[in-house]
Amino acid sequence: MAKIELTNMCMIYDKIYNRVLVQDRIKSWKGISFPGGHVEDGESIIESTIREIKEETGLTISNLEPCGIIYWCNNETGDKYFVFNYRTEIFSGELLEKTDEGRVFWVDKDQLLSLSLADGFKERLPMFLEKKYSEGFGTWNEESESQLKFI
Repeated sequence: MAKIELTNMCMIYDKIYNRVLVQDRIKSWKGISFPGGHVEDGESIIESTIREIKEETGLTISNLEPCGIIYWCNNETGDKYFVFNYRTEIFSGELLEKTDEGRVFWVDKDQLLSLSLADGFKERLPMFLEKKYSEGFGTWNEESESQLKFI
């Protein structure tokens, strides 16, 4: 039976200082990306995003703006993996230095591309920064390298 996995990611930005909050992931999908996580049973996608951001950064966010959806499909098993992407500039609280997922820190938006980004994260950035795409779709399996196409 095919599995469906729902996840989220959120770009928190500070227009005053032209910076974004990033996470240096050490568990899965290692490298720099925006924070996020899994949707739990019984919670909405936005509620899950707010919860995950609080757990991983210490910040409370609101006024989430949808950026688009990434949809991966395993063309051998039928498994599906969705990432619901958001951005917000409304946040409060005290930033945690790190969690078991990795450390979180502010970075100048213009320096983002010079960091050691998680595999494939660079290709997703236009979805967050430029409002360029509304969907990314890709297939994967154990035998071949995955490719993500943006629409």
